[in-house]
Amino acid sequence: MDISIIGLDHIQICVPFGKEHIAKSFYLDLLKFEEVEKPEELKRNGGFWCKAGDIHLHIGVESFEETISKRHPAFIVEDIQEARNVLRKHNVTIKEETSLPGIERFSFYDPFMNRIEFLQKSRNDS
Repeated sequence: MDISIIGLDHIQICVPFGKEHIAKSFYLDLLKFEEVEKPEELKRNGGFWCKAGDIHLHIGVESFEETISKRHPAFIVEDIQEARNVLRKHNVTIKEETSLPGIERFSFYDPFMNRIEFLQKSRNDS
């Protein structure tokens, strides 16, 4: 049983609540990222998504007084169930995430409380 990471899906960074307009000015206007539509299921969380070429960047919003952040990389894995099994075998707590069309995903924390997301796209959505 092994985890096979085969790619990087996106990186999420965060800005304070109410500061999305500053982030949009920086990332969209200055750095020339292109805004992409967030899935309807996630719009209620605030923030926005953007991309530059093959690079996907998610801008989330959160209180900077929080001790646990939403910031994370999201890795594509070859077999998400195998990844779950390996992590559970090593007593890593899995948090199932909001379902998205064509994507199975979950998150967990490393020993330093860095959030990591694993996802697998449906075979016909690759």
